[in-house]
Amino acid sequence: MRNEGIINPDLCSLIAGLGHTESIVIADAGLPIPQHVKCIDLSLLYGTPGFLDVLKAVKNELCIESYIIASEMESNNPILLSKTREIMEGIPESKLSHSAFKQKTADAKAVIRTGENTSYANIILKAGVVF
Repeated sequence: MRNEGIINPDLCSLIAGLGHTESIVIADAGLPIPQHVKCIDLSLLYGTPGFLDVLKAVKNELCIESYIIASEMESNNPILLSKTREIMEGIPESKLSHSAFKQKTADAKAVIRTGENTSYANIILKAGVVF
């Protein structure tokens, strides 16, 4: 049993198994997930767990090279975008249209579904390397 950090066994295994440049998605409750992509569903209730809580927990355990958000997040969820950028400070950001973002999720090793119920609360994290 771990004494700190993420304790969900599926999430721990996913993070430990990621290789350099592989990606994972942290998604709101409504993002469609391609059938062939593994889903780690953490959702319990709308809003629980929240996107930011999951992002912080994953960031503390994963070496992140860069991240991608939907460009629509700027106009449709600026407060969440600001908080996301605070958490991801110093890590390169890219933007795609929401449509292109959804297509890119097909390349992910897994999607982590949260209970987040605000618009465009999704992020693709590209794994880095620690050496």
